[in-house]
Amino acid sequence: MMRPIAVAYGRALRSQFSRRMLLLSVVPLLLSLALWGGLLYASMQPLLDWLHGVFLDYGWFQTSGSILRTLGLGFLNNVVVPLVAMLALLPLMIITSLLFIGVGAMPAIARHVSRVQFPQLERKEGGSFLGSLGVNVSGIVVFALLWIVTVPLYALAPLALVVQAALWGWLTARVMSYDALSIHASLEERRAVVRAHRRQLLAIGTVSGLLGALPGIVWIGGALLSVVLFPVLAVLSIWLYLVIFIFTGLWFQYFCLQALADLRAAGKAADAPSADLPS
Repeated sequence: MMRPIAVAYGRALRSQFSRRMLLLSVVPLLLSLALWGGLLYASMQPLLDWLHGVFLDYGWFQTSGSILRTLGLGFLNNVVVPLVAMLALLPLMIITSLLFIGVGAMPAIARHVSRVQFPQLERKEGGSFLGSLGVNVSGIVVFALLWIVTVPLYALAPLALVVQAALWGWLTARVMSYDALSIHASLEERRAVVRAHRRQLLAIGTVSGLLGALPGIVWIGGALLSVVLFPVLAVLSIWLYLVIFIFTGLWFQYFCLQALADLRAAGKAADAPSADLPS
C-alpha cells in the first residue's frame, strides 16, 4: 500500500524543482497576487474597522476574552479582530489558489508527467474541462461550508490542524484524482482507479493537508505580530499555497497514472490466456 505512494512522492519531488514546474507557478502566482493584492489594499482596513465595530456593538470582546482566558490564551484578546479577519480570508485564499492550479496548471502537469514517465500510455479522454470545473466548484463549496462550521476549533490549535488536514485530504483527493486521470483514463477506468485506491488517495491528500497548514500558520501568525505585516505575509502564504498545490498535483498525477497503467496491464494479462485458446 505504501510503496506506490512513496514512489510517486519521490517522482513528484524531483519534478517539483524542474525548471518547467517552477515556471508553471509564475502565472498562477501573478494572478493570485493581482487578485489578493488589490482586495487587501482596498478592503483590509475597512474589514478590520467593521469587525471592530461589530465586536464593540455586541460585546464580543468580553465574550472572546472570557473564552480565551479559560483556555489560557487571554493574551490573544488584543488581536482577536485581526485573527477573525484572517480566518475569514484564509479559505478564500485556498479556494482561489486551488482554482488557478486545478483549472490552469493541472493540464500542463498532466502533459509533463505523461511525457516524462508514461509516454506510451494511451489517452482515452474520459474527463473534460467542464467536468473538472464542476468537480472543483462542488468540492470547494462543501470545503468552504465545513471550514466555516469548524472555525471555532481554532481555539484548540492541535485539533484545528487535524481538521484542516482532513478537509484538505478530502478536497484534494476529490479534485486532483479527477484532474490526474481526465486525459488518459476512460470514465470506467477513472472510477475503477478511484474505487481501488481510495485509501491511498485520501492518505496523499491528508499528508498534503498537513503541508497545506503551513501557509495558514504563516498567515494567521501575522496577526500576532503586526497588521502592517499582513500584505507581506499574504504574498508569502499565496506563494506557499501554489508551490504546495503544484507538488500535490504532481504527486497525484504520478500515483494515478501508475495505478492506471497497472490496471490496464492487469486487464491485458487477464485477457491473454483466453486469447490464446483455440476457437
